[in-house]
Amino acid sequence: MSTGAAIRPTITGWSAVSPYGIGAQALIEGVRDRRATVGPIDTGRWRVPETPVHLVPGFETREVLGKKGTRSMDRVTGLAVAAVGSLFQQSDATRESGTGERAGLVLATTTGSAASMMDFTRSSLEGAMPYDVDPAVMPNAVMNCAAGQCAIWYGIKGPNTTLAGGRAAGLLSLNYATRLLSSGRADTVLCAAAEEFSPARYWLERHSRGAEAPDTALGEGAAVLLVESPQTAGPERPALAEILAVRSRVAVGDAVRPALENCVRDALDTAGVQQAEIWAAGGSDAPGRLGALEREVLGEACGLKALEAVPAVGGLGDTSAASGFFQIALALAVAAGDPSSAGRVAVVTSADRDGSLACAVLRLAA
Repeated sequence: MSTGAAIRPTITGWSAVSPYGIGAQALIEGVRDRRATVGPIDTGRWRVPETPVHLVPGFETREVLGKKGTRSMDRVTGLAVAAVGSLFQQSDATRESGTGERAGLVLATTTGSAASMMDFTRSSLEGAMPYDVDPAVMPNAVMNCAAGQCAIWYGIKGPNTTLAGGRAAGLLSLNYATRLLSSGRADTVLCAAAEEFSPARYWLERHSRGAEAPDTALGEGAAVLLVESPQTAGPERPALAEILAVRSRVAVGDAVRPALENCVRDALDTAGVQQAEIWAAGGSDAPGRLGALEREVLGEACGLKALEAVPAVGGLGDTSAASGFFQIALALAVAAGDPSSAGRVAVVTSADRDGSLACAVLRLAA
């Protein structure tokens, strides 16, 4: 999959709900202050062993979004809705562009809410009859619940898509958004990604990772980008970055490294970018060997100096499907205060243990 040469959409806005707090400014300040986000878990509330974790501080869905319409809303949906809301709070122009009939939404996820899915299944098994379940919980057990709630809350009436791709889901959804724009299906697309912390996710990760990286601290949060055609951007929503290329591959085992190298090279060639133009490069910090491999490939393709320009996304914990957009958000946050980034290129990669690989090349505003 790739962005076509005929259209190079732009990112004109972004926001996040991260372990630094709610909103883009919270992330900008957290990065600037180099603040650590890891902390101990409340074992009584979360029903997991003592473990370090990167939680969104003080995030309670009903307190952040209000009581109306949130009684049965799960955490991943609350994070996504809050992230989109924090973007729209930035300006009336952003809200106007990101809503209505010509605005679409693409949300990246791993499974939606693993907690909701497992709770719903458990109630069916534990009840007197399989259908003795709470019908109010069922919508949360559907993977596209978060995307649907974002559209309902804010009036996003264009195409609505959920992409489940693990750690690579964010960059894959960015590519999907460019296709919506190039095909004329939408004028603007909100690209969002969300990942929650829950006991269900904790135990799934603990039992599926194996011995390579069993102690990687989990993180959570949501990030959203406003992506639109260059023709619709303007003084009220100036371009922050141009999406030059997105490429993806699938590989496992010994084929991962050559496939990732090919993916990065293909993206840079499509973008027409030389190494000297690259300001920053970052991987998704996948646990274990996969994350180290990402860094090695990027160091060779982009230069070691580029790896140090932006803090590693692993500083927010393992945010899985949200890691790609957090990488882009971190790059935009740092670029806003670094004149040397103007007009230069940021390269972002994602690698998932199931074999999905992706690379995006962005040119920052001059």
